[in-house]
Amino acid sequence: MQLHCLAGTSLWRRNCSLVHYGTTGFSLNSSESRVISIPASWSGRIWGRTLCSQNPTTGKFTCVTGDCGSSKIECSGAGGKPPATIAEFTLNGASNLDFFDISLVDGYNIPVTIVPYGGAAGVGKCMAAGCAADLNVVCPPQLKLTMEDTAGVAVACKSACEAFGTPEFCCSGAFGTPDTCKASEYAGFFKKACPTAYSYAYDDGTSTFTCSGADYVITFCP
Repeated sequence: MQLHCLAGTSLWRRNCSLVHYGTTGFSLNSSESRVISIPASWSGRIWGRTLCSQNPTTGKFTCVTGDCGSSKIECSGAGGKPPATIAEFTLNGASNLDFFDISLVDGYNIPVTIVPYGGAAGVGKCMAAGCAADLNVVCPPQLKLTMEDTAGVAVACKSACEAFGTPEFCCSGAFGTPDTCKASEYAGFFKKACPTAYSYAYDDGTSTFTCSGADYVITFCP
């Protein structure tokens, strides 16, 4: 089975970060792609890191969004720091199906889509998923992640959980079940812009997709 990481036509340099299998991070320039062969049964997350740089003195590699704290391009199995748009996979899971989604539960940094190829037709929702919209330009003020030199323009859009840290937005504590944790106005913002992406923790019904025997193209900035 193969995953194809593809960079779109954005001017920013992207880093494709894979957790817990083989390489755990590499650079993708505009229009560049990389194919990764993986076992039939695999579970992991893929995301893009942005605004990355390497300190010329210490050699430390860091990114403003999606940084995994390794100080290197390789993430060494660590997850990405929110906000980041996440592609999630469980391959050959229940009923031998692949489960995949694009999650905005940890916020958003860049557009990402997943397109299955060659899978069995008519199995569940075997269709493209993702968020192709640029949410940074329309991010609510309360959720914006900005830098000193961006003049208030967001470089990423936080989740409500990341921004406010309260149980009702994080689906934790007394709000830790599907019955008690409902979509907030901020989750509604994500869902309206990207209907096929997870907008909050219990947004399963319209956000999880399944295929059988497919390969997948993950495109950053489609």
